[in-house]
Amino acid sequence: MLITVSSAKCSGIKAVPVNVEVNISSGIGIYLVGLADAAVKESLLRTVTALQSIGFRIPGKKIVINLAPADMHKNGSGYDLPIALGIIAASGQTEMPDICRYVIMGELGLDASIRDIPGALPIVELAREKGFKGCILPSGSALEAIEYKGCDIYGVDRLEDVLKILSGKEDCSSLLVSGKAFTPAAEQADDGIMDFADIYGQDGAKRGMEIAAAGGHNALLIGPPGSGKSSMAKAVAGILPPMATEEAIETSKIYSVAGKGNLRLGLMRRRPFRAPHYSSSLPAIIGGGSDRIMPGEISLAHNGILFLDEFCEAPKKVIEALRGPIEDRKVIVSRLKNKVEYPASFMLIAATNPCPCGFYGEGDRCSCTPGKRAAYLSRLSGPIMDRIDIHLWMSAVEASKLIGRKKGESSAQVAARVMKARAIQAERFKGEGIRTNAEMTGRHTAEWCKVDKECEIFLGRLIDRDNLSARAYSRILKVARTIADLAGEERITLPHIAEASRYRLLDKMDMLL
Repeated sequence: MLITVSSAKCSGIKAVPVNVEVNISSGIGIYLVGLADAAVKESLLRTVTALQSIGFRIPGKKIVINLAPADMHKNGSGYDLPIALGIIAASGQTEMPDICRYVIMGELGLDASIRDIPGALPIVELAREKGFKGCILPSGSALEAIEYKGCDIYGVDRLEDVLKILSGKEDCSSLLVSGKAFTPAAEQADDGIMDFADIYGQDGAKRGMEIAAAGGHNALLIGPPGSGKSSMAKAVAGILPPMATEEAIETSKIYSVAGKGNLRLGLMRRRPFRAPHYSSSLPAIIGGGSDRIMPGEISLAHNGILFLDEFCEAPKKVIEALRGPIEDRKVIVSRLKNKVEYPASFMLIAATNPCPCGFYGEGDRCSCTPGKRAAYLSRLSGPIMDRIDIHLWMSAVEASKLIGRKKGESSAQVAARVMKARAIQAERFKGEGIRTNAEMTGRHTAEWCKVDKECEIFLGRLIDRDNLSARAYSRILKVARTIADLAGEERITLPHIAEASRYRLLDKMDMLL
């Protein structure tokens, strides 16, 4: 008897259908085919033990299990549950008339318990798009999709729960996750986020980071140890607006696929803040793997912040690998037999010391020669610096400001201005597929960053004096557009251009030597 159970495989942040076909016929042995990896092949022993633990028998016949399509690699332990159900149904031990109406995934324990799997959100989206009645997933994984509508999502803890649902004879509404109460993630406390009021001094850097947050611009913080670079970067997370529903779904799917979601509170609403160590490998930052290509830090920071401290100390190949994702807002990881695309629209905040000893610009404390300083900062190539919109110098905080302890604006006050600027951009780019000024293409820049004759003359002199590239010129216009948005002004004027040009610090390398 042939039975087909619907399941899925995640490719990037999308799921593709996988049919688990089980056939029992004359003969002997259990055979698993369909390009399964080691984890899937080991599922046979787990499945057999789990079935026997709750009283089911394994037919003494030939059992062929095919994972279709057969030319696509299958990995992970999520096929345990559909394989077990296929064996039960094909051997006629239990009637399951609804087995073809659900997408089913889950890992089996030896006692027939069901453990969580990654990728629940893409699997639920697939079930909804393909017209299935619903999904049956482990309870923890199912809760990730608690906010999804359009199909029934069951969260189960044991194999017996699945059999009840598929029999269609009992009321299983208590297993529906849509009926469970939850607190949206946006309402949770912002634990561990720095407040701007707790950062003393650094008014110029605060203004620069406010502009960066308002327009989604990349920023580089340069300064000696203890000047507050890391604190400033962490404080930015507290002034960004919560994600819109579309952004929340996209980011939550990345975390779900990575198995890092643990989204027991529905979709993510707070923007992610990722801060990998500067020694992290290229696959850890960009994404990679062999059979299963996992999202890297740049994708986990999608719609949020990627903070790279000690930027000049990071491996050069890692720094240079950021070029494409920063520009394209996505990353494509290719392997010999697989290619996966992940979104990577993040706001890069990098921090570095100005020289090897770290104290250049602090009186006579620096012991580095001009050559050493130049060599240190030259680790950041021109193409990378062109892609960073705002360069900020942070000097050590004056003693009077530390001792006086006069607090400045709170993050809530700054966040209100950022929210207004983001709302202006949301209205401006409605239907354009982008959300912030930093994402503007050449067409958008030409339309929304028009300047008058006075500004054109100023920009022409600036390009000639600092030998700016076309990309750097475009970045100045985008930053000026954000400054105008913060001021609530429709047109870009000379003061906006002048302020934006001051943030191109490393285009004037001679001042750092």
